[in-house]
Amino acid sequence: MRKMVKKTLWGLGILILLVVILFVWYGIRAKSETKKMNPAETGQLTDSIYAIKDSFVNLYLIKSGNSYVAIDAGNSVDAVIQGLNKLRICPDNVVAVLLTHTDGDHVAALKLFSKASVYISKQEEKMINGEVSRFLFFGNSLNGRAYTTLEDNQELNILNIKVKGILVPGHTEGSMCFVVNDTFLFTGDALSLKNGKVDKFNKLFNMDSEMAAKSMDKLTNLPNVKYIFTAHHGYTNDYSTAFNNFK
Repeated sequence: MRKMVKKTLWGLGILILLVVILFVWYGIRAKSETKKMNPAETGQLTDSIYAIKDSFVNLYLIKSGNSYVAIDAGNSVDAVIQGLNKLRICPDNVVAVLLTHTDGDHVAALKLFSKASVYISKQEEKMINGEVSRFLFFGNSLNGRAYTTLEDNQELNILNIKVKGILVPGHTEGSMCFVVNDTFLFTGDALSLKNGKVDKFNKLFNMDSEMAAKSMDKLTNLPNVKYIFTAHHGYTNDYSTAFNNFK
């Protein structure tokens, strides 16, 4: 009996050690990869679109009148507060937050936008209800925040801003891009930009890189789109050139 207990404890100890090693390895790799990211600086990018740089990630704000629609919600509450103050934007004026997905670096400042409606794709709901784990046995969370789910190609009208959601699974099960006013494409982590050219997103952070690559095909021929705004690799105002020769 004692031998069995010892074997069990040894096995459990080895398992815990392996998990710790895996987490340390992943943390080192993740830190190295995020240093390569190049988000846009905090500021006004177009007549109606603003960016907040939060360490290695951007959230975007689309203005209509005196109100805003946010694309994602950043990695740090303090950094987002600083960005909002710099832009002189009151968080209470944000009426909606469209989440490209629910990873922690895209949802951290949701609580600042207490008056906003939150939207995620129907498939992304699996990431926060415990059905699908993001990493090992860890899942994503919106910390109890209410949300509305969107179907692929569903359209919304918020503040007279036309929004179309395009499901692009791969980075997470329910990653979604948003086309705004037929002109602006917000991609989240569906792709990267390198020297103004579209490229695949970092495999280390994808749940299914093969699926993510297939999903990118849905973004290659969007009529009237001129701008691409990524979460970690800045933006371009030349959609056509960015996708030239993409495979």
